[in-house]
Amino acid sequence: MFAVETRKLSKHFGTKAAVDGLSLRVSKGSVFGFLGPNGAGKTTTLRMLVGLARPSSGDAFVLGESVLAPGKQYLRRIGFLPDVPGFYNWMRPAEFLMLAGDIFGMSGRDLRMRVGEVLDITGLKGVKTKIGGFSRGMKQRLGLAQALLNQPEVIFLDEPTSALDPIGRKEILDTISLLSGRTTVFFSTHILNDVERVCDTVAIINHGRLLTQQSISSLRKSYSPHKIYLEFEGEPDISAAIEGKPWIDRIEKSNKGWFLHPTDLQVAQQALPRIIVDHGLVLRRFELVEPSLEDIFVRLVNYR
Repeated sequence: MFAVETRKLSKHFGTKAAVDGLSLRVSKGSVFGFLGPNGAGKTTTLRMLVGLARPSSGDAFVLGESVLAPGKQYLRRIGFLPDVPGFYNWMRPAEFLMLAGDIFGMSGRDLRMRVGEVLDITGLKGVKTKIGGFSRGMKQRLGLAQALLNQPEVIFLDEPTSALDPIGRKEILDTISLLSGRTTVFFSTHILNDVERVCDTVAIINHGRLLTQQSISSLRKSYSPHKIYLEFEGEPDISAAIEGKPWIDRIEKSNKGWFLHPTDLQVAQQALPRIIVDHGLVLRRFELVEPSLEDIFVRLVNYR
């Protein structure tokens, strides 16, 4: 059984398809990156998965239970951090979490201990400031603490690092990393660096449709070739010596060196040393550059 599964899940608003036949599977214990540009359908998908919107067609399963089932018992076993969490600004963080725990049916010593645990995990332990005086980053951390309060088996995070400064982003990502293997994290975002840092599997959507779902390592192998970076003493122009070779697609000047885009990486690695020697070049740097998730994302979104 998968932690989350969607089967041709769709949501229409009038004639517009916000989510269009989306089918994906999320393994238990994974940190799953749900990636797409703004307006791709990420938030609408999350709203259907957590019971805040009803699918127009198709189905989805969270912890084995259909989101269309009456009662939605799975909701007691998940956590949810919306993109803009709401709070009672006159409360302090521990007070707010005690209220949230009471709604979940938690009480007494167990609730007090759990509140202390999630405040510690999110770096808010000992904070007595009222929520109204919190920064955006502190509010996101409190929202994450609330989402973790019931020890969820799956936690859904909708753009948890958007609008945060670098320190706030690091704090949230560090917390997400701690959950890997213990809780399934469904992490919706458009920030590519965040996905590369904490996720093991990623799905990329656009216009409500799934473009691909793979591990990040296999995604790099499938959709974008490696590049070769060369740097020489004296910064010679090597374009004439390399352009036109059947194993090179294109060559680009970059600061003090050159980026080569090979059509056949193995042949390029074999041929380049001979070219360098034949032209009397003094090599300073020879580096195999792995494609970034940004390269792949731009290619998929722009061309599909």
